[in-house]
Amino acid sequence: MQHIAVIDYGMGNLRSVSKALESVSNGIPVEVTADPERILSASHIVFPGQGAIRACLAEVQRLGLTDVIHQVAAEKPFLGICIGMQLLMTHSDENGGVDGLNIFAGNVHHFEVKPSQHLKVPHMGWNQVHQTAAHPLWKNIEQDSRFYFVHSYYVDPNDKSISAATTEYPAEFTSALYKDNIFAVQFHPEKSHHAGLQLLKNFVNWNGQL
Repeated sequence: MQHIAVIDYGMGNLRSVSKALESVSNGIPVEVTADPERILSASHIVFPGQGAIRACLAEVQRLGLTDVIHQVAAEKPFLGICIGMQLLMTHSDENGGVDGLNIFAGNVHHFEVKPSQHLKVPHMGWNQVHQTAAHPLWKNIEQDSRFYFVHSYYVDPNDKSISAATTEYPAEFTSALYKDNIFAVQFHPEKSHHAGLQLLKNFVNWNGQL
């Protein structure tokens, strides 16, 4: 039977992500799972996460999910959320430097905020997301809609053409990435009310084609 797999590596926002997906899945079961077979057999894959990137990556490796994630990211509609986005990059500066899964070439950097800018790190709360590429996951989501963020690091892809959206804090950074069947976001759609649920609905209905 068709199902949506939310990859469970013990980090963060699994319940809220799965509940949000269930509300828009049109009855398609949503499974929170670390079982490679259930992940590989799913129609859609969600890779969420919160926390420190080194601990997140260590759990992915301990559970034997590295190759599984690479395989489904190459084959199925795949949505990365927050740390699940950052883990897709080549390298992160967090925790003294950590190599990621290298599905997207690029790095993850810490926000540099000057005292005169009166901004705090982490970047926490609602902020505008400016769509920079047409994509099925933006369907029925207005330009510059506000989404909910909680993060101290941001992605910096080598190829800027894979950016699907940008946000400012205070400088512009990439808040969504896309390539082929992969879409990844720095914000939390499961915490972003109507716009976030619309994005998850679009994902559930997406066949992985641009």
